[in-house]
Amino acid sequence: MSGTVNAYETAAGKRYRVRYRKPDKSQTDKRGFRTKKEAELFLASVTVSKARGEYLDPALSRVTVAQLYETWIIGKKSLKPSAFAQLPIAWRLHVEPKWGAREVGGILPSEVRTWVTELTQDKPDGTKGRSATVALRALGVLAGILDVAVDDRRIARNPARGMKNLPRKPKRKAGRVYLTHDQVHTLAAESARPELVLTLAYTGLRWGEAAALRVRSVNLLRQRLHVEENAVQVDGVIHVGTPKTWQIRSVPFPKFLAPLLERAARGKGPDDLLFGDGTSHLRPPRYGNGWFEGAVARVQARDDQFPRITAHDLRHTAASLAIAAGANVKALQRMLGHESAAITLDVYADLFDDDLSAVSANLETAAREQSVGKSWAALLA
Repeated sequence: MSGTVNAYETAAGKRYRVRYRKPDKSQTDKRGFRTKKEAELFLASVTVSKARGEYLDPALSRVTVAQLYETWIIGKKSLKPSAFAQLPIAWRLHVEPKWGAREVGGILPSEVRTWVTELTQDKPDGTKGRSATVALRALGVLAGILDVAVDDRRIARNPARGMKNLPRKPKRKAGRVYLTHDQVHTLAAESARPELVLTLAYTGLRWGEAAALRVRSVNLLRQRLHVEENAVQVDGVIHVGTPKTWQIRSVPFPKFLAPLLERAARGKGPDDLLFGDGTSHLRPPRYGNGWFEGAVARVQARDDQFPRITAHDLRHTAASLAIAAGANVKALQRMLGHESAAITLDVYADLFDDDLSAVSANLETAAREQSVGKSWAALLA
């Protein structure tokens, strides 16, 4: 066994020290074992871990969570600005106060589990607990930092990963708003930006994608919009990057939109922005007194059945109108720029449920047209 076990005296009695060499041949020791057997078992575990290439230097595990945070957050700057912006906030408000000064090697899974639970619980002073979304984001920050510790071989496993019985995010509320064709056109006619309202409602573009469209993005001949940029507002600043899922895509638009898009492009160069003054990206409508809410309010004043909607609801409307027009899930996925068809089905499951009844009716019609029905009587006889 490559190492030694030696006894030494303390005020509390005899203790044992283990001296051994690390894989880099430098010598180190660990003190404080109460029995010689405990010391020998530790030395044996070190010997086995070195032989397997699994040895972890205890000195490296003494780094604090705060010290690794800077390394971790730098690696996250490749995220979209809207996603990245939430991480420093979660760190500052929830992770750093609890874990910043802790050494990574001393964190236990049970501690992490208790912390996540306590985040969501109401406090004795009446303070409301945090939502599951906030708690899970904070856990994600801690887990990400500790992943760095695992990768650097500071700790053997991540105590913040693989946890069970975590808080659950609430399911999407039912009752998503979908406008009809007539309602879309009524709203557009009442709006200061009818061409933008119709584009959002018939293409399903995200606000930032529509705001980032350039004149050269419009193909009037093929009736396509080339989506390659996304202008997202984060903390009042517009950040221009690739679409949400990093996927450049071509989105169809109905023929009646062509004259409106042509008018929006009039007098602008190919690289100018399609909507607005051509230079500055349009910002999302202001909450409470923006141009979009004003248009909705004016329509509601004449029609008390018109729903209260946001500009983002026009994306949902586009999905509804496309499905009603016969779009399948793969076509809708490409149109909306979802990462997978599974996401599309998850978001718009209520719309595709209506298709199931149609499938049953269509199967019935197809079977009868092929005269299969003549054999039913024999089967039932």
